[in-house]
Amino acid sequence: MSSHEYAEPPARREPRGRGWIAGAFVLLVLAFLYFGAALFFGDKVPSGTTVGGVNVGGMTEDEAREAIERDLADDEARELTINGSEESFSVAPADAGLAYDYEGSIDGLTGFSANPVDLVRHVSGGTDHQVETTIDHETLRATVDEGAATLESEAVEGKVTLEGAEVEVKKSQEGLEVDRDALIASIEDGWPRSVEYRAPESAVEPTLAQDEIERFVEEDLTPLVSGPVTITTTDPTRSGSKDVEYEVSTEALAEAVSIKNADGTLSATISDKTIEEAVLAAGRSSDTLRAATDASVERTGTRRFEVIPAKNGLTLKTDSIAEPVKEAMTKEGSKRTAEVTSEAAKPELSTTQARRTVPKEVISTFSTTLTDDAERTENIDTAARTLDGTYVGPGESFSLNDVLGERTAAKGYNEAPVILNGRLRMDYGGGISQLSTTLFNAVFFSGAKIEEFHPHSFYISRYPEGREATISWPDVDNRFTNDTGAGILIEAEVSGGEVTVTFFGQKKWDIEAVKGDRRNVTQPDRIVDDSEGCVPQAASPGFDVTVTRIFKEGGSEEKRSSFTTTYIPEDEVICR
Repeated sequence: MSSHEYAEPPARREPRGRGWIAGAFVLLVLAFLYFGAALFFGDKVPSGTTVGGVNVGGMTEDEAREAIERDLADDEARELTINGSEESFSVAPADAGLAYDYEGSIDGLTGFSANPVDLVRHVSGGTDHQVETTIDHETLRATVDEGAATLESEAVEGKVTLEGAEVEVKKSQEGLEVDRDALIASIEDGWPRSVEYRAPESAVEPTLAQDEIERFVEEDLTPLVSGPVTITTTDPTRSGSKDVEYEVSTEALAEAVSIKNADGTLSATISDKTIEEAVLAAGRSSDTLRAATDASVERTGTRRFEVIPAKNGLTLKTDSIAEPVKEAMTKEGSKRTAEVTSEAAKPELSTTQARRTVPKEVISTFSTTLTDDAERTENIDTAARTLDGTYVGPGESFSLNDVLGERTAAKGYNEAPVILNGRLRMDYGGGISQLSTTLFNAVFFSGAKIEEFHPHSFYISRYPEGREATISWPDVDNRFTNDTGAGILIEAEVSGGEVTVTFFGQKKWDIEAVKGDRRNVTQPDRIVDDSEGCVPQAASPGFDVTVTRIFKEGGSEEKRSSFTTTYIPEDEVICR
């Protein structure tokens, strides 16, 4: 190439930075637009979004919350109904601790996001959301517990009883029990989609099944009380040992039956003792069985007696009763018959024994001197005639109040002085304490057992010191028991200015009385009394005295007993 030729100039180049800048600019614009859109849609709920069926698309968070609170309020308040097999109950969700969580339901539906998926969702449409809920588990359980109690029922325990001879049956019934945990789980899982639930129930069985009741009544109990039982035996007290029979009522037999429930199994037990009592009582009431008659001693005249012979009765051997009767109770109709063994009932007092107790001799007698008071003496005579001829058998007890009864004008008693609170007063029967004292001394010297006596409050000189006994209707009595081994005939009479009581029997003891010295002597006062009904009285001191009763047999002392009497002073009373 010549020097005149010119080389081509180099191609013109664009600056490298211009293309990059343009691209960056475009990206910047797009980013601006993208983030602008993200910012624009960030505080809005994506379009087409629903919460609990409420369209909240395009709304702000506050608008969405207000919308679902407004539109779902009625839905939230729908009552829950829980159905049992027999009953049901309803409850408001709020009362059960159930509520919609409106704040939580819209949480996350708004807010800035650079995620293109979120941006596309904002533009193209959102999704459906269930409303969020809150559960107060403690309140829900309390509500379920309360409601379940209305669905439940306790098992009814049956019972079998006897009313007389009638069988009374109370039927057993199943109860119902709700599985509360399962019901709570069902509500927690189903609400608010469902507001109606079925309570899971199970049967509660009674301890005593109805089948067992029916079996027991039919097989065991009813036969026992299906009718009376006929008792057959012989009467050996009659010639030829005659056969006899009588019935024991169904009601009497039923009294012996007891019903027991042992862990759901019923059984009947029969009391041998009650059966024996029922059989013997039925025999006596039908006059088939007879009590023995004791021999007795009757007075036929003055110190004359007749022995009325004893008679055997008819009874049953106790150990022969229960088993055949219980066996008969398990049978029906004419087969309900029990053969038992009879025996003679022996009297407690045989004829021979009674003859040995007939009074034969005077075993004690005592007399006291009467006063000049005619009314008083007449009272003593009336009481003595009532007492005279009283017979006290061996082992029997005697009460003077029982023999005399209340002393009244209708019985012939006059008003005469009696002691009341340390003073003499007028009353019907006054003076018969002298008969009581005379009787007491007859008891004392007979050796019979003294049961009750009461000395006068102050000493009366016509009586033995410490050996005297007052009487007053109805509480102050004079009682003894005849333990002499023979009968005692009491004779009482007023004669020759004295009252005398004699015991006619069989002498067992020789009795000696020993009186001690007076002790603790106290002096009387002087009283002047101008009141109506005043009775004058002489003064005498008060004192203590002890009397000893010595029992002798064949001249030898066998035993002794002592008693002490305390007398108050008898005040001098001057009546004006």
